[in-house]
Amino acid sequence: MARPSGDVLALLEKLIAFDTTSHLSNMDIIEFIGEYLLEHSVQSNLMPSPDGRKANLFATVGPMVEGGVVLSGHTDVVPVEGQDWSSNPFAMEERDGRLYGRGTCDMKGFVATALALVPHFKKANLSKPIHLALSYDEEVGCKGAPAMIKRIAEELPKPLAVIVGEPTDMKPVNGHKGICNVHTHVRGFASHSSQTQIGVSAVMAAGELISYLNGVAQDLAAQADEASGFTPAHSTLTVNVISGGTASNIMAQDCQFDFDLRMIPGDDPLEYVERFKDFAQTQILPKMQAISPETDIRISNDILVPSFAPEVDSDAQQLIRRLTGANQSYQVSFGTEAGQFQNEGFSVIVCGPGSIAQAHQPNEFVTLDQLAQCEQLLHKLTTELK
Repeated sequence: MARPSGDVLALLEKLIAFDTTSHLSNMDIIEFIGEYLLEHSVQSNLMPSPDGRKANLFATVGPMVEGGVVLSGHTDVVPVEGQDWSSNPFAMEERDGRLYGRGTCDMKGFVATALALVPHFKKANLSKPIHLALSYDEEVGCKGAPAMIKRIAEELPKPLAVIVGEPTDMKPVNGHKGICNVHTHVRGFASHSSQTQIGVSAVMAAGELISYLNGVAQDLAAQADEASGFTPAHSTLTVNVISGGTASNIMAQDCQFDFDLRMIPGDDPLEYVERFKDFAQTQILPKMQAISPETDIRISNDILVPSFAPEVDSDAQQLIRRLTGANQSYQVSFGTEAGQFQNEGFSVIVCGPGSIAQAHQPNEFVTLDQLAQCEQLLHKLTTELK
């Protein structure tokens, strides 16, 4: 089994030690990365979040000319609470050819590899630049990247391609579904459960809304196009979180639920959200307010991540073919920042070490072989840009 260099392993160990769970600040890891880059005479640009608790970072190695490549990654990780880990998730541990720790796979393995090769990039006397773009809050809806992507589009010479290093087993991915999370709060009117003439059960109203959504999900499944390249081959809708009520003999005053849309390119999630809002306002709410005018249904979009549409023979796809030798590209159902880059006019491919099956799991790991493949790819990229 191939092993990555000691520099990659040392940097990954340091990155894993930073607890960058999305609800926490990422400033410590960003400052560490900035100092590391400065040690190699690379200036970095920080873009703080509106509250100043977090920041994006982008930097350039090589000349400020067009035709470079952006290496994109995120610094935040998902929580470990409630998961059964066999080792400290924030202390990298090697066992049987695997590196365990929160973020080893998603996606500090890619970030560490890119950073470890900065000295190599510097020595290569590149004729085209390599840009590093590191974001915050990817795991909670890709909220940090858009401002940085816009600034890159405005300030940097246009790159040839963007490589988003999410875990794909080092296979090129040229398309993924979009994400839309919707929160619904049903406000009923509490009464004794025997007094249905004056009370409105928020739970029962929510049940009608969920039944409607189940019908939408079935309609989406019926529209499956097996040639889409996605698994499943259609957009999906699932209700995954619900809470409400206080006792079995009290008509529920409140009920809240969240549903998740995973939309193939070309399907507009907001169209489905608007249909849902119309159904709630015209079919359910009037029946509720006929009993109690205090009732209400509030619907809000919490997360909206654009899909990533496949582009045949794009600059990014041709580049990754040259670097990996792969003739086939894949589509996936999980979301990344690729669609946000694409929407700003960049040519994008997703390719990185590790398997999405390990992401977000207890005992998350990346194999040594995957990191070695990633390191080899970046060495080939250096040669490509000389």
